Amino acid sequence: MCGRFAQYQGIADYLAALQSEQDVISGYDNVPLKHYNVMPHAKAQLLHAESAGLVFDAVRWGWKPHWAGPGGPKNDFNARLDTVASSKFYRTVWPHRALVCADGWYEWLKNPQDKKDNQPYYLRAKGGSVLFIPAVGQFPALGQPPRDDDGFRMITDDATGGMLDVHDRRPVVLTGEQAREWLHQDTSSERAQQLLRQGLPAEAFEWFRVSKAVSQRENGPHVIHKGRFVEEHHVLALAFGLDRRK
Repeated sequence: MCGRFAQYQGIADYLAALQSEQDVISGYDNVPLKHYNVMPHAKAQLLHAESAGLVFDAVRWGWKPHWAGPGGPKNDFNARLDTVASSKFYRTVWPHRALVCADGWYEWLKNPQDKKDNQPYYLRAKGGSVLFIPAVGQFPALGQPPRDDDGFRMITDDATGGMLDVHDRRPVVLTGEQAREWLHQDTSSERAQQLLRQGLPAEAFEWFRVSKAVSQRENGPHVIHKGRFVEEHHVLALAFGLDRRK
């Protein structure tokens, strides 16, 4: 699953990368957000569209319908690509599309010889460009107070597995053009589903080992300090006896 991500640039940086022609109707500046280790249920900056233009707002990462109650799956922060448009669970939020503008995310590679030894890796676009991760959720209209059940889920692609572990999942990442279309209110439900399946391939990303401090609640540039750089899937897998080519 996508259980941690980084969002440390300023909002103006993310908007410049998106290059949308829609007006931004929420106020913003370019003070760096400095969120290097965003965890589930924390608030993150979410971009969504209203009839008058685009809105950036701090929204809780995690959502479930009010009728779900306190039980249910623990993962309330990811939505699966293959069910998000069709499941009644997401019926009320599927029309409410949004974007998480991120700098990278984290995955953990398990050591089969020691279940407690999980090595974190930081994943980002080659060249370090902004990631546009599609999301759905419930969020307040501009100028309205937040509600207790506001929140969002990132959309993940289970079919391809994680970048490091075939049994994991990774977030869908759209190109800038796809992200602009995903946000636009005139985009149909059918087209939105197509966009989710046209996201960037694994070859568009790079990753490297980082400090295990990211597994805790630590935040700061040190949590993504680059260790030994690795690009190929099988090199990582072989290190732990998990060759995905078999």
